[in-house]
Amino acid sequence: MSNLHHIVVVGGGAGGLELVTSLGNRLGKKGKARITLVDASLTHVWKPLLHEVASGSLDANANEINYRAHARKHNYEFQLGRMGGLDRSAKEVVIDAFHDDEGQEVVPERRISYDTLVIAVGSTANDFGTPGAQEHCLFLDSLRQARRFHNLMLNAFLRKNHEAMQGKEHALNISIIGAGATGVELAAELRLASRELPVYGMNHLQASDVSISVIEAADRILPALPGRLSNAATRELERQHVKVLAGQPVSEVRENSVVMKDGTELPSEMTIWAAGIKAPAFLSDLDGLEVNRGNQLVVEQTLQTTQDADIFAFGDCAACPQPESERPVPPRAQAAHQQADALYKTLCNRLEGKEAVPFVYNDHGSLINFSRYTTVGNLMGNLSGRSMYIEGKVARLFYLSLYRMHQVALHGMIRTGIIWLMDRISRAMHPRLKLH
Repeated sequence: MSNLHHIVVVGGGAGGLELVTSLGNRLGKKGKARITLVDASLTHVWKPLLHEVASGSLDANANEINYRAHARKHNYEFQLGRMGGLDRSAKEVVIDAFHDDEGQEVVPERRISYDTLVIAVGSTANDFGTPGAQEHCLFLDSLRQARRFHNLMLNAFLRKNHEAMQGKEHALNISIIGAGATGVELAAELRLASRELPVYGMNHLQASDVSISVIEAADRILPALPGRLSNAATRELERQHVKVLAGQPVSEVRENSVVMKDGTELPSEMTIWAAGIKAPAFLSDLDGLEVNRGNQLVVEQTLQTTQDADIFAFGDCAACPQPESERPVPPRAQAAHQQADALYKTLCNRLEGKEAVPFVYNDHGSLINFSRYTTVGNLMGNLSGRSMYIEGKVARLFYLSLYRMHQVALHGMIRTGIIWLMDRISRAMHPRLKLH
């Protein structure tokens, strides 16, 4: 076992988990290489679903993948811990000590040797140094944060419902800073929650008592997407009685309010930051690897880091060039999926002494889901520079297929079909919202 080529993948997000699954199924199963996944969590939930976990429209327990169980089934190893450093001369990854919720050390700091290292640690929220953001905002970077948000939301609804019963002022103001895909979709999910929860005993609090605002510094929401999508999203949010505040940079976040650059102060009992992302800070100090201003590891088109051909990086944590474009590959789930596929081919080739596969990003379009209300999007964004606008049930079908494609990559077609059937049964048997 020790003589086998050791591929270590740090980060079990969508791309990292898909990569180790493919490598394990081919190289690990046949004894051609040893595959190890390192992650700071015990379970995986597809990150684009975290806003649904936060609102309660998705039960994370039914959609989690346990890394240890998945590793056993797909012929790779799993190490629990957070990457804290790198020794390139010794070809070792430093894993920080792991502590439990009480602060007790469970596993001490350790080192894992590698022959090939892949870094896929994703991204974290970027608050751009906005005063009060860290102290007073909620974030949705992880499953733990999504669950915390869900509990706080339920408690806020309970508190306001009780105040309504007593005839007190009971308006609940929720602000979402950042109107990218996450912020827009979260707003729709929260509006659904405000309409569904009164059905379950909170009938003194009405949806009209819950004010939801989406705040965007750019002059329109979804600024990275085509204008037609932005306009359709604005109309849908306004139809759902969500306030859209575009062209409104935030200068400060306070305990119960958000202050705009022009001095306007917006009441806000719950404030969610969804305005931007950056790569984790520790990447800027990894034994001389090159990073950009956003802490992303700079990589070649082969996804190899510029300073070390044995270290690869992909996903949100990597700045990958695009042919004939000044902009790097965008930090999107479809990009990570495509990079995982290209990197799988490259790593298999490396064991056979073949060339690396250059990565070329293909933009298949964008889809924005407004909970159970509607879905809008454009498809095939890179084909001859043209795209096809879709909405409604057809767009919803394409949106759902993205998650099913991720499940197929992790479980195979047959098991994904079984999971889909179980999901249908679960939705028929359980409340439309998670109530605890």
